[in-house]
Amino acid sequence: MEHLIADVAAGADVAPDVARKAVALILDFLKREAPPEAIDALFDKAPALRAIAATASTGGEGLGGTLRGLMGTGAGAMGGGGLMALGGDLMNLGLSMDQIQGVGQKVFAYARDKGGDELVGEISAAIPGLSQFI
Repeated sequence: MEHLIADVAAGADVAPDVARKAVALILDFLKREAPPEAIDALFDKAPALRAIAATASTGGEGLGGTLRGLMGTGAGAMGGGGLMALGGDLMNLGLSMDQIQGVGQKVFAYARDKGGDELVGEISAAIPGLSQFI
């Protein structure tokens, strides 16, 4: 787990605590938006991801429950509101768009290494717009 956090921190040029929070937010988002069986399979193959995800607070802090529901799961008609909410959460950590993309690439490279291209492809295909960040 610490190797992934160090890799993300170095790749995005952020402090390790920010990297940990960013990875946890991404994993929390994936748990909510991706097919549960695919996420379970990934977490089984990459227990470090499960451990980091367990530290995540639910994304969308500061949003009311109704707005959070609109921005999260089921927002496909809004053009991927869940992904936009994740971006907002990551920007609230002080990350730029380039850093967000870098964090996403590192997380998904790790996921590919542990879970394989097919599993990561299934997760990516299930979330509109995600592929541009990984």
